[in-house]
Amino acid sequence: MNDAPVLRTVDLEVNYGIRRALAGVSTTVRSGEFVALAGPNGSGKTTLLRAALGLVPSSGGSVELFGDRVATLSVRERARRVAWMPQAEVPRDDVPLLDYVLYGRYARLGRLEGEGASDRVAARAALDEVHLGDRAQDGILSLSGGERQRAVLARALVQSTPLLLLDEPTSHLDIGHQLDLLERVRGLVRGGRTTVVAALHDLNLAARFADRIVVLHRGRVVADGPPSRVLSPRLLQEVWGVASELRRDPRTGLPYLLPRTLPAALELPESTSRRRVHVVAGGGTAAELLRGLADTGCAVSVGALPLFDSDLEVAEELQILAAVEVPFSPISDATRAELRRLLGESECVVVAPFPVGSGNLANWEELARHPRPQEIVLIAHDPDRPWDFVDGRADAIRRALIAGGAVEVADATAAVRRAVGPATAIAP
Repeated sequence: MNDAPVLRTVDLEVNYGIRRALAGVSTTVRSGEFVALAGPNGSGKTTLLRAALGLVPSSGGSVELFGDRVATLSVRERARRVAWMPQAEVPRDDVPLLDYVLYGRYARLGRLEGEGASDRVAARAALDEVHLGDRAQDGILSLSGGERQRAVLARALVQSTPLLLLDEPTSHLDIGHQLDLLERVRGLVRGGRTTVVAALHDLNLAARFADRIVVLHRGRVVADGPPSRVLSPRLLQEVWGVASELRRDPRTGLPYLLPRTLPAALELPESTSRRRVHVVAGGGTAAELLRGLADTGCAVSVGALPLFDSDLEVAEELQILAAVEVPFSPISDATRAELRRLLGESECVVVAPFPVGSGNLANWEELARHPRPQEIVLIAHDPDRPWDFVDGRADAIRRALIAGGAVEVADATAAVRRAVGPATAIAP
C-alpha cells in the first residue's frame, strides 16, 4: 500500500462512559513484526485492538492503518487491510465449516459477486492450515470450543490481509494446541504473509513468540520493546503484583519469568463465627462477588486461579485466601489437593459464571466429587455468551449439581445474599 506503518496510534484515548479504557496510548507497528499486547485483564488490550478496527470510537488522539485514519476507511476497505480474530464468537447458524470460513472472502468479492473456485480453494487451504480440513462439511456448532477457535483463525487467514489482529487467540485451547497455533502464526510472519498484533495473557508465551511486547496497565503503555528488554521481575511486581525471578531458556536463550513462591499452605482461621464461603471463579468474573462477600464479613477463599488472573488480583487486594496455580498450565495435583481442602472447610460454595477450558475444568470436577450437603450457589451464565469449551463436560456437571440441590441465582448480588445465610445481615 505504502511505506507507512502498518498500524499507528498517537495519544489514543477511549472512554466507556466515565471509565477511561485507554489514556494517551502511542505505539507503532511495522510491516513484518509480531507484536504482543500484554497486561492484566482490564488493562486495555482488547480495546486497543477494537480501536484499530474502528469498532470503538476514540475520545482523543488518532488510529491509522497504513497511513490512513481508520475513521476515513469504509468497512470493506478495512476488511481488505486487516483480519480480526475475536476472543469469543457465537455462531448463530450451524453452517458447514467450509461456508463459515468462506465468509472471510467477502471483502475480496465485487458487489453482488459470489465466491468462485479460487475462493473455495483458499478456504480449504486455510482449514488444512489449522488441522480442520477433514471437518469441512461438518456444522460449525458441532465443533468443540478449541476447534471453533481454530475455525475463526482459518476465517481470518482466508481474508489474505497484510495485518492480522488476534484477541487472546489461545483461549480455551489445550497446551499443545496453544503452542501449535502460535507457532503457525509466527510462521505466517516469518514467511512474509502478514504482520501480527496479538493480545496474549501470558508474558512467557509473548516472550517466546513475539518480536516485541507492548505492556498495558490501566490503559497506559508501561513497557514497549523486545522480550529481552521488557521482561523483568520489576515489571511483574509493579503490573501484576507478583514476585518472580528472571531465567533464560538454555536452548533458545529467550527470557522467562518464574514466580518465586506460590501460596501453597493456606490456612483459614481455626475459630471464627464468620460464615466460610469458597468462590470458584476466573477471568474477571468474580470481582463484584468477592467484594460483596468480603464486605459482609464472611471468611472467604477462592480458587483455583492462575497467576495474573484478575480475580486473583482482587483476592490479593482484599487479602482473601486463594489456591493458586502457575499460569498457562493445567491445575496440578498439589493445587487440586489445596482446592479440596478449601472446599472441605467451607459452609457454602459460590460458582461465578467463568468460561471453562481444559486448563480450569478441574475446578468443576473437584466440586462434583466433593461430598455435600454444603450449600452450592451457581450464578447464571449469559445465554448469549459461550462458556463451556470442553465439549459440554462442565455444563453436564453444572446440571448434575442443580439436580442434586444446588441453587441457581441471577447475579452476584443475589449470590452474596444467598451465601451469607440468615445469620448475617446485609444492608439493603
